[in-house]
Amino acid sequence: MVHGGQPLWRKSSRSGNENECVEVSMQRDCVLARDSKTPTQPVVTFSAGVWSEFLDAIRAEVLWSP
Repeated sequence: MVHGGQPLWRKSSRSGNENECVEVSMQRDCVLARDSKTPTQPVVTFSAGVWSEFLDAIRAEVLWSP
């Protein structure tokens, strides 16, 4: 999503008020990710498919953890 020509960044609601998080911006055909501690540094771009696979892997790990 874009607001005022800039990516609209969001972070997990589980991160609370911490400033050490990964922020993401959902775009039309990709997902942008950045470190909230250094928001002016270059971002990492993922295709929508790769991002979906990443989230699936995290969910599987969280559900599997003893």
